[in-house]
Amino acid sequence: MADEARRNLMLFFDRPTEPCFMQKGDDKTVFQLPDHYYPDKYKALSTTLSDRFGTDDARIVQVSNIGLPDLSLPKQLPYNEQFSLFIQKHREMAGSLIDTLVGMRNIEDLTSVCSYCQLHINPYMFNYCLAVALLHRDDTKGFNVPTVVQTFPDKFMDPKVFRRAREVSNVVTTGPRMPVVIEQNYTVSDAEPEQRVAYFREDIGINLHHWHWHLVYPFEADFATVNKDRRGELFYYMHQQIIARYNVERFCNGLGRVERYTNFRAPIAEAYFPKLDSQVASRAWPPRFAGSILRDLDRPVDRIRIEVSELERWRDRFLQAIEENAVLVPGNRKVPLTEENGIDVLGNLMESSILSRNRGYYGDLHNMGHVFCSYAHDPDHRHLEQYGVMGDSATAMRDPFFYRWHAYVDDIFNMHKVKLPKYGADRLDFPGIRVSSISVEGPAGRNTFGTQWEQSTVDLARGLDFTPRGSVLAQFTHLTHEEFTYVIEVNNSSGRSTTGMFRIFIAPVNDDRGQPLSFADQRRLFIELDKFSQPLNTGNNTVRRSSVDSSVTIPYERTFMDQTKRPGDPGSATAAEFDFCGCGWPHHMLIPKGTARGYPMVLFVMVSNWNDDRILQDTSGSCNDAASYCGLRDRKYPDRRAMGFPFDRPPQASTLSSFLRPNMAIRPCSVRFTDQVRIRPQQ
Repeated sequence: MADEARRNLMLFFDRPTEPCFMQKGDDKTVFQLPDHYYPDKYKALSTTLSDRFGTDDARIVQVSNIGLPDLSLPKQLPYNEQFSLFIQKHREMAGSLIDTLVGMRNIEDLTSVCSYCQLHINPYMFNYCLAVALLHRDDTKGFNVPTVVQTFPDKFMDPKVFRRAREVSNVVTTGPRMPVVIEQNYTVSDAEPEQRVAYFREDIGINLHHWHWHLVYPFEADFATVNKDRRGELFYYMHQQIIARYNVERFCNGLGRVERYTNFRAPIAEAYFPKLDSQVASRAWPPRFAGSILRDLDRPVDRIRIEVSELERWRDRFLQAIEENAVLVPGNRKVPLTEENGIDVLGNLMESSILSRNRGYYGDLHNMGHVFCSYAHDPDHRHLEQYGVMGDSATAMRDPFFYRWHAYVDDIFNMHKVKLPKYGADRLDFPGIRVSSISVEGPAGRNTFGTQWEQSTVDLARGLDFTPRGSVLAQFTHLTHEEFTYVIEVNNSSGRSTTGMFRIFIAPVNDDRGQPLSFADQRRLFIELDKFSQPLNTGNNTVRRSSVDSSVTIPYERTFMDQTKRPGDPGSATAAEFDFCGCGWPHHMLIPKGTARGYPMVLFVMVSNWNDDRILQDTSGSCNDAASYCGLRDRKYPDRRAMGFPFDRPPQASTLSSFLRPNMAIRPCSVRFTDQVRIRPQQ
């Protein structure tokens, strides 16, 4: 009975804008609701609707008539509007609903309140809050929360796809259906230089990673739900790595480094026309025209009234805190930004979650940067327009301005990093350990990474309402790479067996003009590829590590959360890890695109002392294969060092070669791109 109750909860993710009194799932489940649960427009028809959908072949779920909690705050968001985590009013509504769902005493009561919410609460907000609640309740941590591309595919693809999908669904009502093809380049022509990196910005997996990260790390809810280990630092590091990766992709395509948006009153040169429609709000996502500027916002409907000068004031206070190496907290006290926790404090201030040490003074800089840009087309709501893609964590990375904004945010964090003590030999060396070489073996050749296009398939059926049931397949094309193996030669002359922490990075050697990068610039372009511990016997050791085991990425199947592959029973610890494991950089984007001739890069490995780096905790059964960007569920970050170590702060050395210690090695390598499309086999 308990398992059946858990399965019922999952049906709220099935065709989420269809009322729950309609048939849900493959077994045609119908929720029989108390009369007062129906919205006003359906109340007079409640008996008729119950008879219509509760047919003989339907599975009936009798919803308990409980005393409903106070939902007045989340109900303030209109049902057919957009929902944004970056808007304070929306975050407060979501936080209230998350607390309500987490606080329901058992699964049956949770199902009851969900059936009411599904008919009365904005679908985008309800599905987000339900997903967060299921990931954090003790009795639901093993639930198969589907990705947002399955529940709301309109956030990820051209609306023409859905018209063709409905056509296919209505023509082929039984049996196999032909996949609908998503065009690779549909937002802009090749006349726009930014189109060269659209494959990165508009990659479904990358946008899912950004969405899922914010699902695992919600802004607003009960303190225990939000307060994760080193959360602020993880916010900094995850976005720093995105900017580093984006810059390398730009170099591979002959584009310069992304230009930081430092002057909040300067025109935004880049236009963006997303070519997306909202199934919930029933309108197109608005574009941003070239030359748009940030204007004071006066949107009472969103409870937003703020001037650009406020954004500038928050920025100045941030810079002052970094300059003084201390943050002002309530009570007019100053708390030092220490080497150990300074970046974590700043990350929480910048993201402005409820963990911020002084939200009233340092404000909401990161989030409001998103909001100002997302409303640049209609700052005072006179045209009744919704926000643009920068206003949604599932769509923000599509916009070129996302990278300009986060490049500036990263610069602010770097100002703090620059002030920290440089790593000396005592922090970098591992006495007795010498790395003699690192190399790469794979189909593309020795020390060569091979990349190309791949066509994959995703099932959209869960998110397409009012169409005949059955699979609705969409084919999309994305970058991928040939799998490879690191081969690392390590000599242990310490006289005893030990364990090393292997840290592997890759970085470009030249800028977009082909000029050598200084180490000061190159440092911030190092991309983490892997991190793992490995026992080292005395004498020579050959360590082989497959790219599929990267600590940064999750495989295709987990990025798109094929629930049929999900291990364990619902609610079990094994299944709980599967849901958390949806957070991670998509494996198909581990390696930059490269060039046809072979883009030159440098591969770096460092072996540090695991006894100094390790965190003493039980990680049995833990999903730790993508911990670099996502941490571990309900555990401490599995590395005592600063995230990005040893490149997170300026070095004492002026060149990479002079930076190297005996326990480090580099290898010139290249990334060779083949302009061909291979078909990914369907599982």
